[in-house]
Amino acid sequence: MTRRWLKEVWSRPCAPLALTHVAVADLRCPFLRAMPEVVKPKEAVESGVQTTTVEHTQPFNYDAFAQQRLDEKRRDHSYRVFRRVNRVRAPPEADEEQVGSVTVWCSNDYLGMSAHPTVRQAATNAINGYGTGSGGTRNIAGTSSLHVNLEKELASWHKKDSAILFANCFMANQTALTTLGRILPRVEIFSDAGNHASLIEGVRASYKSPRHVFRHNDPAHLDEVLSKAKPGVPKIVAFETVHSMSGAVCPLNELCDVAHAHGALTFIDEVHAVGLYGKEGAGIGERDGQLAKMDLISGTLGKAVGSYGGYIAGGDAVVDLLRSYAPGFIFTTSLPPPVLEASRASIQILRSEEGLRLRMLHENIVSMTRRRLLEEGMSVMLSPSHIVPVKVGDPEKCAALSQRLLERHRIYVQSINFPTVARKEERLRIAPTPHHTTAMVEQLVQALRQEWVAVGLQLNKDYDRSAFEKAELQARRIFPKANAEVPCEAS
Repeated sequence: MTRRWLKEVWSRPCAPLALTHVAVADLRCPFLRAMPEVVKPKEAVESGVQTTTVEHTQPFNYDAFAQQRLDEKRRDHSYRVFRRVNRVRAPPEADEEQVGSVTVWCSNDYLGMSAHPTVRQAATNAINGYGTGSGGTRNIAGTSSLHVNLEKELASWHKKDSAILFANCFMANQTALTTLGRILPRVEIFSDAGNHASLIEGVRASYKSPRHVFRHNDPAHLDEVLSKAKPGVPKIVAFETVHSMSGAVCPLNELCDVAHAHGALTFIDEVHAVGLYGKEGAGIGERDGQLAKMDLISGTLGKAVGSYGGYIAGGDAVVDLLRSYAPGFIFTTSLPPPVLEASRASIQILRSEEGLRLRMLHENIVSMTRRRLLEEGMSVMLSPSHIVPVKVGDPEKCAALSQRLLERHRIYVQSINFPTVARKEERLRIAPTPHHTTAMVEQLVQALRQEWVAVGLQLNKDYDRSAFEKAELQARRIFPKANAEVPCEAS
């Protein structure tokens, strides 16, 4: 019966699809909208409906267009090369497909938690108990007790009522801001000029919400632009605590106070801070005692936690609003069991004494790396965080430095070029871990000094020592204070 019905359905004659000229133009992709066209009206005899056929003088050459744009990126040295780095060794070592064993100095696995035996065992146990996949979206067979347990752990970590998991933090930021921008009546959004692309895309996609940009980490300018907003309308202020490329740390207390003085909701990205700051590693908010002023916190499980995924933590009502309306949460498969259990095990370690000791050890290695690079004349951009940017200011030389370090010294540091950073701001972004030893630090410093000169860059040993000391003092405030029992390098 079913086969006969299908045969009848597929054998029925179908009238041609009728689209007006305007409808066709609206449906075309951006490439085709700019193309010249010849419009020839033709009567559709079969349907009796007036249609318009659009014929193009020449078909668009997609491959040629793509190749042209790629050639432009190669010429300005912003073309991205993806190194095949197989993390089959204990961090910070790995295997690079072309040169073999390398020491990695640019990973966002800041504390090496992805290789922690307890974290790995948690993932293995989850696979054995639950399988490799989640089974669906959160609404359809994709919510387990593992999801709920991890969300409770995250809410507790940030001292919030609730938390909601996303596939990654780009999606968490983009979807949350887009959803709030579309659903809050007449909302205005205020975005820090240094915000990550995920925050920017979320703001852009929030339909007709008025959008404002304030200077990076500038509470006075935020106050100025907020003062111009319509009184009484909802407002969102979005910014990051630790900037991913400069390592700058925001004036969290001041930004929150300004936002709340104008009745705004604070949306704060702690992606490069979770796991690394505060007694339990909950981020800059915990370190500064400002968690109560942070209305919504976005974080990642893919950096210091050493796993994968993103989340938003906040009040019950707003988190439930996102759970009910955010398309990036509703219409995607949920995180799988091994990721959930590995993440929860990692967070529990980071909240413990072991996590505290890791952060103290991390502080020492970061300080040592920054100091030695400055002493050898590198143009280190001083920042009170765990990120050590070395400014090159030339895309070709920056790429060459990365290549030479890899091929000649088996050191992997990825060059950072446009559009990740502005032109003339190209840099090497060095990310020490607690597992880098004193010997590894010295190898990096000497290799970078050698190649720095080889590519034609100038050394400057007359660095501003007072500025360095100030940054170090700030860094000591950020990290828990070390004591005599903490080793100076990884064992």
